[in-house]
Amino acid sequence: MGFSSMQLATTSLITQIGGAATSAIGARSSASAQRTALKSQAAVADINARIAELGAQAELRQGQRQVGALTHRAGQLKSSQRAAMAANGIDLSTGTAAEIQTSTDIMKDIDVNTLTLNAIQSAWGYRTQAVNYQSEAAMKRSAAKGINPGQAAFTSLLGSAGSVASSWYALSKSGATGGDKPAGWDSSFDNPADYG
Repeated sequence: MGFSSMQLATTSLITQIGGAATSAIGARSSASAQRTALKSQAAVADINARIAELGAQAELRQGQRQVGALTHRAGQLKSSQRAAMAANGIDLSTGTAAEIQTSTDIMKDIDVNTLTLNAIQSAWGYRTQAVNYQSEAAMKRSAAKGINPGQAAFTSLLGSAGSVASSWYALSKSGATGGDKPAGWDSSFDNPADYG
């Protein structure tokens, strides 16, 4: 029992059509998975941005604690200096005693400014990271919006349709489909004069 060339041609075309449908489903699934992955990556980038902002806030709070501790120590030092000078009978409002107290205040202010600047710079680094993560999230969301699973399936079908049509045309020209008409074509429809 053999197969006719017409049966083989029909089977070939059906197989190509099935492959085209499978390819379209695969393209749709792939595009859908890619869009979901991009949305997930955007959500992770948003979380990382929030974590970076929390890091910035922690650095600023740490800087404030360090300034508070430094101010406390400087106050203790200045009190000790004043007590020692007063115990020795030195006038605290003039001369060397006043200069020592002013120097202590200046050194405290320099250290406070240094600690504050360090905290701000560290927080800036975290905030720069946060902005980078927010930009990454926006790009991922934008890329996800640009992916259309239905369009991917349609594009795949369109590409496959050209291949199927080309195969059908070649098989028709060779006579494998029973001439230049599709298999099962009723030739009584060939004469337009029959319709009107």
